[in-house]
Amino acid sequence: MTDDAPLEVWCAGEDWCPITATATVLGKKWHPVIIHRLLDKPRGFNDLKRAVDGISSKVLSDSLENLEEYGLVERTVVSEKPFRVEYALTPRGESLQPVIEEMREWGRSHLAAPA
Repeated sequence: MTDDAPLEVWCAGEDWCPITATATVLGKKWHPVIIHRLLDKPRGFNDLKRAVDGISSKVLSDSLENLEEYGLVERTVVSEKPFRVEYALTPRGESLQPVIEEMREWGRSHLAAPA
């Protein structure tokens, strides 16, 4: 898969809908947060886990695998001993920056933590 080729994403309904398809990719709870944390820099698994407060190792692992399948994140083995990997956004993943930033700004403007 190349970053310039459209990513084929199935969505429910008779007609294909770009909003539904995008929600399929970004709609999982942690996907936008992981993408946001990777916008700054590539990160190792443990660094990313610390940066995504409240996520379990299993959910982070599954989410990263899912984001890799969508071509948004790439995994690179940095060292074999000790085994260490690093996750970074692909150009397709980086192209989500305006979407993620708008989500953050909308949340700042319209949402508040419960009292």
